[in-house]
Amino acid sequence: MSPNYTPGQSASISKTITETDVYLFAGITGDLNPAHTNEAYASTTRFGRRIAHGMLSAGLISAVLGMQLPGPGAIYLSQTLKFLSPVYFGDTITATVTVQSVIPEKRRMTLTTVVANQDGKEAVKGEATLLYPETTA
Repeated sequence: MSPNYTPGQSASISKTITETDVYLFAGITGDLNPAHTNEAYASTTRFGRRIAHGMLSAGLISAVLGMQLPGPGAIYLSQTLKFLSPVYFGDTITATVTVQSVIPEKRRMTLTTVVANQDGKEAVKGEATLLYPETTA
């Protein structure tokens, strides 16, 4: 059946960021910046302690798009990101995507994307454009 997406429709996913998550992400990407991996160094930064990679937080946006809205078969075309505040080890972050507009004849949609911590403070904000699948399961 053909999918029916409407502006305002949203989905989200939450995750508590652990030291293991950060080290696995560092290993996969090769981004071993000491702001993420070295407590002694990180304690001298403006954040006062280690922070998670911004792209780790942004990766949760991809999980929502690929698994929930629009879901499996979605193809990313573009993503803008603004990094607004740090994510610390132990923070529970929630990535939420909300449909802004839909162009059915092109199977294209634009969504606002936000990652916020457990206190509702926005860490990442942006906009995604993607192709949605022709059918839903």
